[in-house]
Amino acid sequence: MSLKVEGLTRQYPGNPKPTLQGLSFDLPKGTLTAMLGRSGAGKSTMLRCVVGLEPFERGTLQIEGVTVRGTDEVSAQQRAEQLRAARAKLGLVFQSFELFPHLTALQNCTLAPVQVKGLSEAAAEATAKELLSQLGLGERMNHFPDQLSGGQKQRVAIARALAMDPAVLLYDEPTSALDPSLKAEVISSLKRIDERHVTQVVVTHDLQLARAVEHVCVLDQGIVIESGPPSKVLVNPDHESTRTLLQAWLAEG
Repeated sequence: MSLKVEGLTRQYPGNPKPTLQGLSFDLPKGTLTAMLGRSGAGKSTMLRCVVGLEPFERGTLQIEGVTVRGTDEVSAQQRAEQLRAARAKLGLVFQSFELFPHLTALQNCTLAPVQVKGLSEAAAEATAKELLSQLGLGERMNHFPDQLSGGQKQRVAIARALAMDPAVLLYDEPTSALDPSLKAEVISSLKRIDERHVTQVVVTHDLQLARAVEHVCVLDQGIVIESGPPSKVLVNPDHESTRTLLQAWLAEG
């Protein structure tokens, strides 16, 4: 087990019902999974709760042996300790890249390992060079973000997250701002990362990306309504909400 979510409930003040209504899923180590669903299905809320950007009231989150419980179930101090342990095992790749513009690709990837994890500059640089090369950026290491294409920036952001050696890496719409050719670059990169046995979770509206992963979960009204390989879920779904979602995406495409 690498990432297990069980009974996650998130209730926003003023909303008549929870956004997450007992969300549960279990992803084996090294799986590349796409989280799909219409707007408002709970995908972004799930992502923010898993990475600790906002709280959840009930349920449990388990990451490589670390358990985080809801705010209604443990004290604030206990939960803060749980979150610190979980965040050490998590990485997040933002939709807007969030690269430091005054740092090169290589420097973007070495900053956190040196300042947060305490690695030596030589060790951090060796790891960053390996990751950037693996992601096809060996000749772009000393380029600044404004000298890179959108797809290259996204791959630098992925390398930067991997440099912290996470067990689980989450992505927020990694291809949403890219044209089809650059999307293919990022999808190829996700598949290369598969070889590192990192569990990857991709929140996406991109059908091209969803077709390329190993596992798909479809969310609706804050729960997973079906999951499985894309060859099943995206071709012959069991749930009417999934069929409606796919029809809308195909019409857009």
